[in-house]
Amino acid sequence: MTRLAVLGSPIAHSKSPLLHTAAYRELGLDWRYEAEEVTGDALPDYIASRDESWRGLSLTMPLKRDVLPLLDAVDSTALLTGGANTVLFDRRDGALSLRGFNTDVYGVTEAFREAGVDRLGSVQILGGGATAASALVAVRELGADRVLVSVREPARAADLLALGRSLGAEVAVSTLGEPHGAFGTPDAIVSTIPGHSETGFEFPEAVRRHSVLFDVAYDPWPSTFAASWLAAGGTVISGLEMLLHQALAQVRVFVGGAPDASVPDEPRVLAAMRASIGS
Repeated sequence: MTRLAVLGSPIAHSKSPLLHTAAYRELGLDWRYEAEEVTGDALPDYIASRDESWRGLSLTMPLKRDVLPLLDAVDSTALLTGGANTVLFDRRDGALSLRGFNTDVYGVTEAFREAGVDRLGSVQILGGGATAASALVAVRELGADRVLVSVREPARAADLLALGRSLGAEVAVSTLGEPHGAFGTPDAIVSTIPGHSETGFEFPEAVRRHSVLFDVAYDPWPSTFAASWLAAGGTVISGLEMLLHQALAQVRVFVGGAPDASVPDEPRVLAAMRASIGS
């Protein structure tokens, strides 16, 4: 039996096993996908101990960054964002090669497009971790040329500033919760803050009515931000949509070797994945 897993700590809440199991069932593949509790310090030994039945891994933070030194190759998106959420155990040439991919960027862009947002001009990103880097690349792909990154400690956003410059975007940094008057009201706000976190601030009602909220969090749902947006009649994109589409790209990697290698009857597979999480 071919084996796969999603790794993280904590990991019990993960919906990835539901998504992947539904996909492989639709594809007629006898593949087993589980969630396993693994921390960063245990990751090297865990990967080294996988036998030939293993096809790949999905990774949550902070493992997306911890895994990079362990990989033999990474795709351009993982290299750009500094994080890989997918590892393929490639044995095509007889020897094992660990290949890393970032499917989070695809997850963000597809979630926006599915919500009818095909073009962005200005975006505010809340948080400064690996998911924020993926969000920055994603919104730039959708045309955003002005990005405000709001973090608790602005000094720690240097990597995102450099990434923004490399993408040709104008990026500014502000302290989370403090207004940045010169930036104005963005087309979209992307929150990468965990849903259970209390930020202690709320956006003005005018912003919640105008700006699309993309909340990466999905557990618990609605998050504090999502609830306030919905109360104001604003547009909200759930993190489940990102999770769904990035998982489809992972299935492509595990089945076909690349995130753009569509699987057979892909619309049916995606529908089954969506149904598995009630999205």
